[in-house]
Amino acid sequence: MSIPPATPARTREPFDRKLARGVQAVTGRTLAPYQSAIVRIGFSLTWLLYLLRELPHRHQLYGPDGPWSWELAQRLIADNRAFTVLMWSDGRIWFEFVYGAAVLSAVLLLVGWRTRAVSVVFMVGVLSLLNRSIFVGDGGDNVLHLAAIYLVFTRCGRVWSLDARRAAREARAESAGESPRRDVGGPLLWTVLGGFLLAATWFSDVSGEWWVMVLLWVLWLGNGLWWLVCRLAPGEPRTLLDALANLAHNGVLVVLMVEVCLIYATAGWYKIQGSRWQDGTALYYPLHLDYFSPWPGLSDLLGASGIMVMLLSYGTVIVQVAFPFTLFNRRVKNVLLVAMMLEHAGIAVLLGLPVFSLAMISADAVFLPTAFLVALGTGAARGRDRLLRRAPAVTAPAETLPEQRRVGEEHGPRTLVG
Repeated sequence: MSIPPATPARTREPFDRKLARGVQAVTGRTLAPYQSAIVRIGFSLTWLLYLLRELPHRHQLYGPDGPWSWELAQRLIADNRAFTVLMWSDGRIWFEFVYGAAVLSAVLLLVGWRTRAVSVVFMVGVLSLLNRSIFVGDGGDNVLHLAAIYLVFTRCGRVWSLDARRAAREARAESAGESPRRDVGGPLLWTVLGGFLLAATWFSDVSGEWWVMVLLWVLWLGNGLWWLVCRLAPGEPRTLLDALANLAHNGVLVVLMVEVCLIYATAGWYKIQGSRWQDGTALYYPLHLDYFSPWPGLSDLLGASGIMVMLLSYGTVIVQVAFPFTLFNRRVKNVLLVAMMLEHAGIAVLLGLPVFSLAMISADAVFLPTAFLVALGTGAARGRDRLLRRAPAVTAPAETLPEQRRVGEEHGPRTLVG
């Protein structure tokens, strides 16, 4: 009778190795670059479309002609300390400048031009307008409010941006032995924003909370430090800044995911406690309100079917409550993700809430699978090439996104621990 060979004892990995591997996982690469890019595009597009839609009514919503006057806003902001640069002056010229800067920053963030600096201007524009008249909004403004702050800490211009094209062009020039181009736009933009930051500090008493000013100064000094390190000390100092930037990016993405889950979980559990949601008739009532009926014929057609109203009411609750519990099952999560996006598209059409729906769809996009987003980008590039009737663009080399390699793979990203 043969004795089977003894299996070798499994060696326990030391704690310091586990800790080093964990630190490398969160600091050595930028997680979800495609998801952060689609979130950037979604929120900037949402804000841009909203500003353009309300362009004829901007003075009544946020300007000097609104029912919420500048004096009332001044009293409210003195109490809640909400940040807005519109309290610096009640003149029309200043308001038009802030509104135009908000539109321009949305366009530049959409195309990904100087995303580090433009995301800060985008945040200032969103906070300034939304905090000026807090009673104007439909729920999507709250999501935009938070997302504008989150985008500042993300590296959302790694793909699908003009920044990515510029980085790839510089990498090709460096590999060909060419001297790098002199960067004029970056320092000029940094200097201009520094001047406005000095003005914001001067008006800090009427601008809002002090921590916003501290944040703006930290971001401004950090961008200047990044530019200096990239050109004067590209070794270990650059590795340290990359690690800190990756840590901030990955942490903010987790916060955004948790926020989306909390939004759906709280909305779903509150609906469960309502009697109209329990008997399946909740959707009937908003469909028969003139304020939420941009297409009365479509609303009447849908509201006339009791079975359809019941299915949509119950389906909404089920999807919202179940989604946070499906994150560990990719297939179920993707199915519910599509269902939620279709739900928000229906809200935009049936209830006339496009800003809210686009903002929630943009937040939901953080959960989209990478394979789908890569295929979407490839299809968009092919469509662009066919439209312009030119040769397909050469695929960027794998070195453009070194952080996409798996942890432990040969030639992995450099971090502080490996």
